[in-house]
Amino acid sequence: MTSLATAASQPIEWNSLGLDPIVFEIGAFKLRWYSLAYLAGILIGWWYLLKLLARPGAPMARRHADDMVFYGTLGVILGGRIGYVLFYRPDFYFANPGEILQIWDGGMSFHGGAIGTSVAMFYLAWRNKLSVLRVHDYIVCVVPIGLFFGRLANFVNHELWGRPTDVPWAVVFPDGGPVGRHPSQLYEAGLEGILLFTILNLLFWKTEARYQPGKLVGTFLLGYGLSRFFVEYFRQPDQGLENLSWGLTMGQTLTVPMILIGLFLIATAKSRRERVEPFAGTESVA
Repeated sequence: MTSLATAASQPIEWNSLGLDPIVFEIGAFKLRWYSLAYLAGILIGWWYLLKLLARPGAPMARRHADDMVFYGTLGVILGGRIGYVLFYRPDFYFANPGEILQIWDGGMSFHGGAIGTSVAMFYLAWRNKLSVLRVHDYIVCVVPIGLFFGRLANFVNHELWGRPTDVPWAVVFPDGGPVGRHPSQLYEAGLEGILLFTILNLLFWKTEARYQPGKLVGTFLLGYGLSRFFVEYFRQPDQGLENLSWGLTMGQTLTVPMILIGLFLIATAKSRRERVEPFAGTESVA
């Protein structure tokens, strides 16, 4: 009995899970799960966005969604990498600029990716004279799909692991020392991916939230901000960014503006309903 109890209390060895960051390699070419996660998020997200746009009152047409695949991908990759370099490891990358382009090895900031994607959406909306807020309302409904696959890829890539712990599901990661750690990547996949997707899409399909510009994007900002703020208590922050002078980690600090903006957009969404103008060719909003 004692030996069974001791075995049960041992953390899970990541190496025993049979995972490999590389799907396959041919010569110098390596296909990584990290890359496939981005591809899956983009393609499934695009497919689901078309389902959303098929509903009455959509703020844009199919051709705009097709353009967003290009602009959104560019925004998330450039913004995510630049954000990671500037927010988390500026000293390292400025000393090793050649490694900035090696995104296949991991190292992307969600906050930077969100800013990059938002800039791309602003540009697309401006160029096509679309409602910026309503375009964002539809886009954020599919973002959790990419977050879910991305966090799973973080786990397979044995990166962004959690703080040391003795919980039964603790994992010993290859680069995390000999101690068991929270699999915080999976916590984020559940909260930022599954839970946030469920909330946003219940609001989209079961309420009139999509007719209140800013309500869905506000819900996304609030939901992601609260989820990330919470998970930061279990996730191991980057070295030197654990406890900043104001008592928060860098990840928590970057979520504070998201939470505040999200609350504002939700609180003021109903007042914008009367100014909703559906994209030409769609059913009018009642």
